[in-house]
Amino acid sequence: MIPLLSAAEMSDLENRAIEGWGIPSLVLQEHAALGALALLPVEEPLHILAGPGNNGGDALALARLARLQGRCVEVWVAEPRPAWQGDAARQARLWEGLGGGYRSLGDPEAALRAFRGWVVDGLFGLGTRLPLRSPYLELIAAFPVADRPFRVLALDLPTGLDPSSPDPVGPVLRADRTACFGHLKLCHGLRPARDYCGEITLVPIPLSEAPSPSLALTGRPTCLLEARWDTHKRDFGHVGIRAGRPGMGGAAVLAALGALRGGAGLVTVLTDPEVRQEVAVQVPEAMVRTWDGQLPADLDVLLAGPGGVEDLPAWDGPLVLDASALLPGEGPRWMARPQTVITPHPGEFARLFGLPRPPSHRVSERLAQAMAVACGPGVLALKGAQSLVAGGGTPGILVNPTGHPGLSTGGTGDLLAGLVAARVALWKRGGGEVRALKPAVAEALWLHGAAADRLGPGPLLVRELGESLTALLREIHAEVSHA
Repeated sequence: MIPLLSAAEMSDLENRAIEGWGIPSLVLQEHAALGALALLPVEEPLHILAGPGNNGGDALALARLARLQGRCVEVWVAEPRPAWQGDAARQARLWEGLGGGYRSLGDPEAALRAFRGWVVDGLFGLGTRLPLRSPYLELIAAFPVADRPFRVLALDLPTGLDPSSPDPVGPVLRADRTACFGHLKLCHGLRPARDYCGEITLVPIPLSEAPSPSLALTGRPTCLLEARWDTHKRDFGHVGIRAGRPGMGGAAVLAALGALRGGAGLVTVLTDPEVRQEVAVQVPEAMVRTWDGQLPADLDVLLAGPGGVEDLPAWDGPLVLDASALLPGEGPRWMARPQTVITPHPGEFARLFGLPRPPSHRVSERLAQAMAVACGPGVLALKGAQSLVAGGGTPGILVNPTGHPGLSTGGTGDLLAGLVAARVALWKRGGGEVRALKPAVAEALWLHGAAADRLGPGPLLVRELGESLTALLREIHAEVSHA
């Protein structure tokens, strides 16, 4: 998992290093400046935009280090007499001690027309206070959006973004590259703010502790269930799928494919009698039976809901609920049930928890609503762009960074439900440690989106997604086995 920190969480880490570990704040700044400078081509001229706070201090340190390396560098300021404060004032004295001066951005459009090479955005960073004030507002507005004769490197984050929010609230100085100091902040990991950052490079700075954030990105899986040389199919889990009403057999087919492509050793599909033959013909790798009210005795996990199925078999083991099984008002019930995963889209989420309307596309709103219901041992997988995984008896939310709009087509959710069930079966076979259920679900969402990314942008057929998923898992297994 990749931590995403708020400004407060990052500041707390820095303060602990300074006050508890005893590292001078200027040393943190020098590490940040050196790491950022290493991202800039030696032969390119540098135009440093320095703000009045610590981000301006980072910029001034970078300017000084660049001059000491013999680079062509200028420092530009938006205010005639910058009120340098704290470490920024110290860095200003060091810059001036080398004979460095400041150029005015009083006419930003004229200045920007002459810029070439790289512009370093050191105006506002972790301590950003929005909305921007004059003259910085006018400066950001003057920056060309396209066909720039220069490129922009942002120090820590582009000016105009709130480090603790995925949602821009005003103009932003779009960067081609961002040197992120220490750890990713929310604006680096979540869209749409992420789109303003360009290529992000994490620059290490000396911190005394690892973060314990309330938010993290799901990373590429690195630890899958190890296959012994004498593995039996049941070692990879038996997934039962109660799905498929008349006219909706395709959902049962896709859920079965998701479970099989996701690594389940056995899949049993329990359908209404009218669609049993239809499903069996399309998925010969699965056992397909008419639902008679009895579950197989050796299931590891039960998936229910795809293809119009609302009734739930009596089952006290691991449970994945999707689609029609997500009945109004039952969200709290399932979040309180151990070994349970619910996979709603925003509309189903609203019905499950009695909300007046579905969560909006604003990630911050969905985060707040997911966090509000993420109590108890059940796991919530709130589907959509940047799907969220919460609950599982552990704090925090995992955000999925993979996928593209091509997943906005019928059937992808059914395949995902089967994939989730397969990963839950493997979780159980791997020991079923309670705290590991949420990461297992997050892994399934990552694989689902990454399989789409592997195909490239644009529309896709769900069967293509299944084939891509198999190829992706083979790649990951090869990486793990050679690590």
